[in-house]
This record gives sequence, C-alpha cells and structure tokens, in this order.
Amino acid sequence: MPQSSTGPAEEAAFLAVCRHTHLFPGARCRIQGLVDPHAFAAGPWPLEVELRTGDPAGPVLIVPAYTTGAGTAVAGRTWPIRECVRTGDAVELTVGSPSSA
Repeated sequence: MPQSSTGPAEEAAFLAVCRHTHLFPGARCRIQGLVDPHAFAAGPWPLEVELRTGDPAGPVLIVPAYTTGAGTAVAGRTWPIRECVRTGDAVELTVGSPSSA
C-alpha cells in the first residue's frame, strides 16, 4: 500500500519487533515493513501497534491491560516515544517512562 509523509492511504498492519519480553524506559521496538521509513521517522503516523500521534507532547505507544501466562495482571500503560529513528528499512522507537493507560 502506498504511504506518504502524511501517513498511509488506508489502515495496514506492520510487524513490531521488541528485543525484550516487556517494555521499560529506554526499551526499543522496531517497526518493519514501512514503505517510507524516512518519512515515518520524521513524522510518525498511527499504526496497528497502537501508536498514537495526536498528542501535542508527541507520539505514544498504548499497551492495554493484560494478564501474563503466569496469571499476573498488568495494568495498561501509555509509553511516550523518546526517539523515532530510521534504521535501514525499519523504524526504531525508543520508549520513555510509562503512565497508566
């Protein structure tokens, strides 16, 4: 699907790869499959990974509440994006300190 610097023409799903089993301040999440990663890194647009960009403070990654495989309830969190950088054909997001969702 074509994408421009203003966002995708229609909704699409992209692979998000994280290096760890959970997020924490400074964790990185790599978004793959973007047609124009340079434009996305310069001005992120919403994705299926629940990346929201409408906040004046900048983009955030929304993680809803969930229960782990061991049965531990984890509250939802809103992770501010500290950095959004093109890395080859992907974009790497670095998250900051979370707040409750």
